[in-house]
Amino acid sequence: MIDRDQVLHVARLARLRLTDEEVQRMTAELQDILQHVEAIQALELDDVEPTSHVAPLENVLRADEPRDSWPRERVVEGAPDASDEGFRVPSPGG
Repeated sequence: MIDRDQVLHVARLARLRLTDEEVQRMTAELQDILQHVEAIQALELDDVEPTSHVAPLENVLRADEPRDSWPRERVVEGAPDASDEGFRVPSPGG
């Protein structure tokens, strides 16, 4: 059972200031969380294989194969102040 002192202790560790109402609410919420954890721990799962996902996953990405790049002219055609070495963009401050 979670009590007020334990909630205040955790709040101090987390450097949180809680009102009396928040302490009361957190006490109930943390108790609910612990009850759910206890319910999960009570399950018989010895014959259940560990899984990383509840649904099987497939790689939906294309194969990573080398290919030609876009021509430089196309890449910089919309860039401001383009030159042979690159292009300039406005600084973040203005």
